[in-house]
Amino acid sequence: MILDAILAYLHFTAIFILFAFLAVQAILTKGPLDARTIRLIGRTDLWYFGAATAALLTGLLRVGFGAKGADFYFQSWPIYVKIALFVVVGVTSVFPTQAYVRWRRTLDHDPAWVPPAEEQKRVRKLVMAELHLAALIPIFAVIMSRGLWR
Repeated sequence: MILDAILAYLHFTAIFILFAFLAVQAILTKGPLDARTIRLIGRTDLWYFGAATAALLTGLLRVGFGAKGADFYFQSWPIYVKIALFVVVGVTSVFPTQAYVRWRRTLDHDPAWVPPAEEQKRVRKLVMAELHLAALIPIFAVIMSRGLWR
């Protein structure tokens, strides 16, 4: 029982951290992008990746070692929606991550460089899409955990 509580706490904490860093990316990509901000976005993206990895791992640990057991989770359709949304968010995050790396590398060669406005706008739209799609995951978690899918 205590293990289940610890795993739940770690899972929720990872999710909160994931949302925090994704929200920071959304805020930073809205404004002007100077060298400091571009480097900060890159670090934020690393933390976001770490939080996503922690959320995934702690979720898997909850399935394997939590009080409800794997049968409870895998017999419900909401778990598959959650997994699909998580994958879609992950795939959506690839372009912004590649852009951040490219921006930093370009900046290393030309300190006066700034990202093209259209690319910054596209990255922000993708980050906002990630944020909104990720916000749907807890809805299906609630449906699943309450057994409302039956």
